[in-house]
Amino acid sequence: MKLLHRHIFAQVALTSLAAVGVLTFIVALGSVLKDLITPVLAGQLPFTTFVYLIWLTVLYSLCHTLPAGILTGVLLVLGRMSSDREITAIRSAGVSVAGISAPIFFFALLGTGMSLVVNFYYMPNAKVTYEKDLADAVRNNPLSFIVPKTFIRQFPGRIIYVSEKTGEVMKDFWIWELDSQNRVRRFARAQSARVTFDEPNNKLVLTMNQAQIEERDGKDPENFSLLRGALSSERVPFELSLDQLTGRKLRVKPEWLTLNQLLSQWRKLGQPDPAVPLAERQKQRIKLQTVIQEKTAKAFSVLSFALFAIPLGIKVSRKETSANLGIAVALAMAYYISTFGVNLLSNKPEFRPDLLMWLPNLGFQVLGIWMFYKADRS
Repeated sequence: MKLLHRHIFAQVALTSLAAVGVLTFIVALGSVLKDLITPVLAGQLPFTTFVYLIWLTVLYSLCHTLPAGILTGVLLVLGRMSSDREITAIRSAGVSVAGISAPIFFFALLGTGMSLVVNFYYMPNAKVTYEKDLADAVRNNPLSFIVPKTFIRQFPGRIIYVSEKTGEVMKDFWIWELDSQNRVRRFARAQSARVTFDEPNNKLVLTMNQAQIEERDGKDPENFSLLRGALSSERVPFELSLDQLTGRKLRVKPEWLTLNQLLSQWRKLGQPDPAVPLAERQKQRIKLQTVIQEKTAKAFSVLSFALFAIPLGIKVSRKETSANLGIAVALAMAYYISTFGVNLLSNKPEFRPDLLMWLPNLGFQVLGIWMFYKADRS
């Protein structure tokens, strides 16, 4: 019996770890493409910083991929064993479904503990460090915002294009100033321009040489009959503030707080505060309670997934990796969509979203127990 348990444990552990790795790679790749590729190509991120940020992305992705990976591992292993008639042979030897499941539940308990540590410690620290380091890396190289042969839209109300850039000197420089409706109200072009960084004021200063400027009507900028004509100027300065890009203070979301930080804020909101009404403090406390319960429920979803996946894996009898992987992804998506639905009630404390956060787990557990009972009697 011990040999059987060790065999099942090893198979589930290795397959689950591989599944976690694959899913983490997919999730992290999406974050890298979304947040890091543009700064890297623009030269705003050194290679070492880029690699470190990828590592942080992997750490905070684990809060989502760890439960889904273990679910996938259980389905893959039991589906293969059922397809190869190993489950039939084991049960013919007098081993119940509960006996087959014991090492899987033990591994699921280990996964739950690891998920708790990730959700309440590694993920919050990794996410906050990621946001800070990314902002610092871009802030430390402000001139890199000007990328040749690219329409630069990062500055509010401005679009910039430059054909060549050598240090501070740019050639064939174009700039469009937009109104509140994103209509061009002024356009300027110069054969050359120089960009410098005004560090005390956190802004870029552009000086255009031999500039051609086109002014448009403020009320109807798209009416070209109202153009004020092209103006020529030997030197035209422009200022581009970096405050909105690099100067904003990092706003740490409740989801990015560790357990100690969440409990500290929760206790603080429980103290009388004349500056904050009681109803608002209660509302904020419910939000923090919802975050704590969500992180805890997500960790215990590993056990819920295992309870559901064991009878499902035995029943489906699929050896194909793609089919079992598809089932696992669909189940995980159903869980996370349910959690997202509960999160929509976070601003309505009367519905107790902190307690409702356990409903997806409860649904998987009830269905899993029923399927477990049916599988053990078949």
